[in-house]
Amino acid sequence: MLIRSLALIAISAAALCAQTQPALTPWPANVSVQPGAVPIDTNFTVSTSGAGASDPRVTAAAQQIFPRLSRQTGVPILPHIVPPGGTATLNIVVEQKDHRPPQRLGDDERYSLEASNGHIRLSADAPLGILRGLETFFQLVEQNTNAPAGAPASPGFSVPDVAVHDEPRFEWRGLSLDVSRHFIPADDVRRTLDGMAAVKLNVLHWHLSDDQGFRIESKKYPRLQKYGSDGMYYTQAEVRAIIAYARERGIRIVPEFDMPGHAASWLPGYPQLGTHAPPYEIVRGAGIFGSLIDPTKESTYRFLDGFIGEMARLFPDDYFHFVTADVE
Repeated sequence: MLIRSLALIAISAAALCAQTQPALTPWPANVSVQPGAVPIDTNFTVSTSGAGASDPRVTAAAQQIFPRLSRQTGVPILPHIVPPGGTATLNIVVEQKDHRPPQRLGDDERYSLEASNGHIRLSADAPLGILRGLETFFQLVEQNTNAPAGAPASPGFSVPDVAVHDEPRFEWRGLSLDVSRHFIPADDVRRTLDGMAAVKLNVLHWHLSDDQGFRIESKKYPRLQKYGSDGMYYTQAEVRAIIAYARERGIRIVPEFDMPGHAASWLPGYPQLGTHAPPYEIVRGAGIFGSLIDPTKESTYRFLDGFIGEMARLFPDDYFHFVTADVE
């Protein structure tokens, strides 16, 4: 009986503790919650300051705070940016300017977020940390439910008084998106990037070619998308726009092209690359197939040199992925 009572007490204590902790994911490196809250209402304002406050990612993110809060809460919060030096509900401080693009592995993502006395201060050494801290801010916004025993909770939304000091445990936090087998329109790629940013993922691994489809425009070798995509591919203008959209959210894009295996979609347009005589066609199912780019031909490397050079100019990231497996 005593053991059962102790177990119930432990479960109740754990449940009470869980109720007092904010719903954050991933869980920050250090979180401390205190009594009190900062109201989020129609009087909400934002200020930005520091050497890195003019970074385009910071200015874009600051403007987006207001419509995002309005969607999240249902409260019509109009944009109100307080001039530098002023005091706002949310004060964003970016200590340093960042290097020129592109974003790189190991860039500083640390931030601190402190809410107390009716104000919130989000600070970071670099702009990337501000982007991460803003996602924590949005997760902290909650409907008012806490009230003294017997008293009704006040209506509206707030951020609990909290101190968050956070930095990533892993520098590379990626999502692989296979659009070669199952094409995903550009708007849905952007929606995926929004979801990644919300949970602080920082690398989109964009799988753009496989047996089932070649999904990007090549101006140097246009027969790749003409005969290898069924008309479902991204133009280079769309790719540049998606890369810019990802950067605004602190996400790198690493492209993947499969060769010499998993390359059936390359060969309808350029059969001379193949290991056997044409015809070639796009694969409609799953599996491992024998339509391979021939690695024994010198002409193959001249072709790939031109293609890779074109794609490397399009994708600014330091990493570029080729798959060479499954050629048996």
